[in-house]
Amino acid sequence: MRGYAEHSVTTRSDRRSEYEVIARVTQELRDKAVRSRSNFPAFAEALHTNRKLWTALVVDIADDANPFPKELKARIAYLAKFTNHQTRRILKDKASVMPLLEINMALLRGLKKEGPVT
Repeated sequence: MRGYAEHSVTTRSDRRSEYEVIARVTQELRDKAVRSRSNFPAFAEALHTNRKLWTALVVDIADDANPFPKELKARIAYLAKFTNHQTRRILKDKASVMPLLEINMALLRGLKKEGPVT
């Protein structure tokens, strides 16, 4: 029983860490987007950080030890691909950052829905 309790604490703390990283990246992207016209380099850096986040998520789901269902893995891979494409369009001033923020917020809601992020 004690082993289960230790595993449960580790899982909750891992999910909390994941949540915090995604929340921080999303907030930074939102903050820099508001000032994108006056400080485009900072906005571009926030976009790059967001793209790195999604790359890390894809690397994580590609691991054979990842227990996520194949359908969920496919959705995450698709969102990462979309994020890359949308980021390129944003940097060319041909798209809005809003879809990226909405995707990240949906991901955060999903993490919270799984249970308390503690």
